[in-house]
Amino acid sequence: MTAIVRAIRSPAGRAPLFMILGMLLVPLMDGTAKILVADYPVAQVVWGRYAFNLLTLLPLFLLLRQRLRFSRTRFSLQLSRALFLLGDTALFFAALFFIPLANGKAVFFASPLIMTALAPLMLGERVGRHRWAAVLIGFTGTLFILKPEASGLSIGYALALGSAFLYALYLLMTRKLSSSAPPLMSLLYTALFGTLIMSLFLPFHWVMPDGRGWALLVATGALGTISHFCIIKALEIGSASQLAPFSYAEIISATLFGLVVFGNFPDMATWTGISIVVASGLYILHRENRRQRPEQETSTST
Repeated sequence: MTAIVRAIRSPAGRAPLFMILGMLLVPLMDGTAKILVADYPVAQVVWGRYAFNLLTLLPLFLLLRQRLRFSRTRFSLQLSRALFLLGDTALFFAALFFIPLANGKAVFFASPLIMTALAPLMLGERVGRHRWAAVLIGFTGTLFILKPEASGLSIGYALALGSAFLYALYLLMTRKLSSSAPPLMSLLYTALFGTLIMSLFLPFHWVMPDGRGWALLVATGALGTISHFCIIKALEIGSASQLAPFSYAEIISATLFGLVVFGNFPDMATWTGISIVVASGLYILHRENRRQRPEQETSTST
């Protein structure tokens, strides 16, 4: 127990906690979008996700007493990062129009594998066999839970796969920018670029929302703000390959969302998959702390 508490208090332990919290909230945003795209154009739903993301960011700046400081430093990387997330959001929301949320998530969970594979190329991070094993085992756990259909490939599945690839690039770019911009500023760049770009499409894709529609649009923006702040904070203090398995925490809230909204009670295979995913994440945390302990001892002795 003492070892677990010590691990959680360390930077290597706090990073997964932020990642898990962020990932638990993402399916709530996606589920809300799934409800919206049934009645409103995808472009309008994407606009609402970013516009209200931008509005809900401002109270966070005041609450945390941070100043708005735009900088030209690494501006191209900030723009690229924002475009990756915008593309991911648009493709996944569009996919939800064609396929169920669970099936979309099944395809989307390829993103940690893509992120782990690209981390050595984009960030120069070393990915050992233990992390690879944990990511692959975690992905196996998602198959137990979501049970994606092997047949019926369609444009929806292609859109979800494209979304997974862009999201992996977004996470890697976030990690690359973590040392040059505070988390809130990185989030502000993303929300601002997304709102400006999607506003160009809004006159051609607009259906006047009713009260319920406005409430759901606001919810997508607020959930986007909180979830991605946690994800950015996690990648600020942890490595991308270390955090990859914790992306599967989305499964937990996706399962609960399905139970509450659609009345789908999880079966034994679902709980087996959740156990596999959680175990793979804890194993990665254990390996990361073992790896860092000799480095800390060496720095202390010198």
